[in-house]
Amino acid sequence: MAKIYETVIGLEVHVELATRTKIFCGCSTAFGGRPNSHTCPVCVGMPGTLPVLNRKVLEYAVAVGLATNCSITRYCKFDRKNYFYPDNPQNYQISQLYLPICRDGYVEIDTGEDFEGGMSGKKRIGIHEIHMEEDAGKLIHDQQGDCTLIDYNRSGVPLIEIVSQPDMRSAEEVIACLEKLRLIIQYLGASDCKLQEGSMRADVNLSVREVGTDSFGTRTEMKNLNSFRSVARAIEGERERQIALLEAGGTVVQETRRWDEAKEISYPMRSKEDAQDYRYFPDPDLTPISIEEEFLEEIRSRQPELPTEKMQRYKSEFDIPDYDIEIITGSKHMADLFEATVALGAPPKKVSNWLMGETLRLLKEKELDPDDIRFSPENLAKLIALTERKAINSTVAKGVFEKLFDKNVDPEQYVEEHGLKMVDDREALRRAVEKVIAANPQSVEDYRGGKERAVGYLVGQTMKAMKGKADPVIVNGLLKELLH
Repeated sequence: MAKIYETVIGLEVHVELATRTKIFCGCSTAFGGRPNSHTCPVCVGMPGTLPVLNRKVLEYAVAVGLATNCSITRYCKFDRKNYFYPDNPQNYQISQLYLPICRDGYVEIDTGEDFEGGMSGKKRIGIHEIHMEEDAGKLIHDQQGDCTLIDYNRSGVPLIEIVSQPDMRSAEEVIACLEKLRLIIQYLGASDCKLQEGSMRADVNLSVREVGTDSFGTRTEMKNLNSFRSVARAIEGERERQIALLEAGGTVVQETRRWDEAKEISYPMRSKEDAQDYRYFPDPDLTPISIEEEFLEEIRSRQPELPTEKMQRYKSEFDIPDYDIEIITGSKHMADLFEATVALGAPPKKVSNWLMGETLRLLKEKELDPDDIRFSPENLAKLIALTERKAINSTVAKGVFEKLFDKNVDPEQYVEEHGLKMVDDREALRRAVEKVIAANPQSVEDYRGGKERAVGYLVGQTMKAMKGKADPVIVNGLLKELLH
């Protein structure tokens, strides 16, 4: 009888925090920049330099811990993780092993399973800990020069590492967990979580075991996963590799593996180290952190409305479908845009329609994310107002919206400058309709012969004659009036 295997997955998620300066010095954390231009003696590990903790890093770490239901460690400290690698100028990384800032939390994900009564399945993914640490530099492999260059701009950029419990059993659950974490952190403003820029990176710890077995199998850790697509493919690939190895009578080796997205395979980087291999010890240059209740209350008071709470409020406050709510609140930027536009007096359903329709269409066409939306709520509200008072019709409005999406034009000014206002002179419309009727006798005959669709062609011809500046409903009414 064939063995049935279960996948067991845990995550280590590294998140670059949105501070202006690094964790232990005053250098800029801005993405990009000339190589090694955001550096100083502290972040390149010069002898005799002393680190000073950036308070904002602590605030962000506590905020993320509170939002993920963690207990906050009231007395914590930093440790040195010792290892040699060229991107690590000090030969150690300042991290937290013994007393991490946050412990024993969870996030709740939707498993996508439907149970009796229509309730969607929920699952808690445990968070073992969240700790603060510094990032390393970046190695740049120069194939032409047959050498490796090092950029230390990223060295010392503040990170939190979120370590989950091995509670996930599929790629779908892993992606749901990552999306939930990303959304929470973005709502907190703690990071932009852009995977393509490396400000959110996920390492996947994966093992397999026979269904019904209590003990875990030997796990591997996969790195270089810079998109949700890579995460999903790497999980499936590693699962299949481990099962094939076990079925062939082999054993899985505990190791770190690098995922190659182009080849869709992983390959070993090094054997997986244990904590003792890094010779952790308390950092002698940084004093322990004592967190008072007053500090915690200050952070709690600044916590924003998180996605789940926002969804519940939208359901009670706005008359829009649940699907719209889910999509809009799935991006903090889009939710902010929606609320700001409604606050300017635009009907919520109309705002939702523009976001769910034309906005999502253009984002897909241009391969952009909701965070890339650049038009203002003021200009979206103006466009909606123009359509509400029938100053422009829907066809013209869609054309104006494309300009709004690309260049954030003022819709009122754009409509005025390009002469796009609807013609509301009923006599002028009647004359245009009469000309179209006279010029299309066959369509007139078809309509009078019972072919209702023939009137659609006549409406189109009239709209063309009016250069789109007419209300098609009024045109349709005039045509039927004149054809009877």
